[in-house]
Amino acid sequence: MKALLVHLAHYWQFVILPALAKLGIAATFVVSAFDSSFIPVPIDAFLAVYIWADKHHFWLYPVLAAAGSAVGGLVPYWIGRAGGEIFLLKRIDRNKFDKLRERFERQEFLAVLIPSMLPPPTPWKLFVFSAGVFEMRVVLFMLAVFLGRLVRWMALSVLIIRFGPGAVDLVAHHAKGAVLAILALAILGFGMWWWRKKRTGKLG
Repeated sequence: MKALLVHLAHYWQFVILPALAKLGIAATFVVSAFDSSFIPVPIDAFLAVYIWADKHHFWLYPVLAAAGSAVGGLVPYWIGRAGGEIFLLKRIDRNKFDKLRERFERQEFLAVLIPSMLPPPTPWKLFVFSAGVFEMRVVLFMLAVFLGRLVRWMALSVLIIRFGPGAVDLVAHHAKGAVLAILALAILGFGMWWWRKKRTGKLG
């Protein structure tokens, strides 16, 4: 079994990924969808290569990747919705399960949005799977994943433009700082949106 997994990983890295790269910018969407569904991909490193090579369109790659992640995330979401409560209880204790349920009942949007913003080792698929288990609305789920991933990868794009592809390692080794930067950008973005809406009289 171990030999099979090693072979599949090798095939994915040296055959599938190079083939997908030929799709051009669309590969960002496809690879991100794979990563969010069931095939782990070093998506940050993948994005770094594209963004560094095409700095003028740096914003487009996070958008496509975020869209791909929202679509790919539907795989674990629907598995969870199809009856994943027992599966989930086998992997976390009842106390953690009840806390997850309470989090989704209180604010399901944030329960998915925040983990989607955070870099590894955040157990992102646990929250995506739980969204299905607790029957979060599909449209709201996809929107939360999209916005969270967009914030994360936009922040990564800015770092790549500033520091080069090595920014991926920077995020990996300074996850706490990266999280704070991402949250700060999210808060700033929301504040600007709220201020513009209030100024134009469309808020409230």
